[in-house]
Amino acid sequence: MDRRVRASQKRRRLTAAAARVLHGQGVERTTLADIAREAGVPAGNVYYYFKTKDELVRAALSEHRAHLDELTAALEESADPRDRLKGLVKAWVDQRETAARHGCPTGTLAVELGKRADGTLDAEAGAVIRHLLDWAAAQFRALALPAPDDLALTLVSAYQGMSLLANALRDPTVMTREGARLLRWLDALGGPDGPDGPGAR
Repeated sequence: MDRRVRASQKRRRLTAAAARVLHGQGVERTTLADIAREAGVPAGNVYYYFKTKDELVRAALSEHRAHLDELTAALEESADPRDRLKGLVKAWVDQRETAARHGCPTGTLAVELGKRADGTLDAEAGAVIRHLLDWAAAQFRALALPAPDDLALTLVSAYQGMSLLANALRDPTVMTREGARLLRWLDALGGPDGPDGPGAR
């Protein structure tokens, strides 16, 4: 195998490991050795690819963005924007056990980074969430619904809230119940009375 290919694969392994470990342990509690162990590579190799923990955090955020892109690309295979949005909600509910243990991968990271005194990287975490908001707004816009940006904010806020509560209560059924409520809300949008809030049905 070509040396550059091997190096690329190892970097990708470390990036994926960083995303998993940082989600589970948080930035402050995670060491480069933790990530090396998760990736199955010698600890010294981490420094070859990533000089600082911040570089690994940035790589983890890129991994979250890549996962989001893969998910939305798969959802785009549906011709119906409402079905795409419902598929997004179902994907969130499918991750209920992980959410109950650790919360939303990007949301928890954004909160932690926002508390750092140096103020670095929090905007990059916010950019991943902004990407999700923009995608959701595009689906609502395709449905010709009024205030698509507001609807996207309602949807993503509901996801962050149910992830937070599932984690705080260590109860994955929060995701199941609130996911079902969001699906009913999405089905109800566009009726004769216009959009309702996600808690209305």
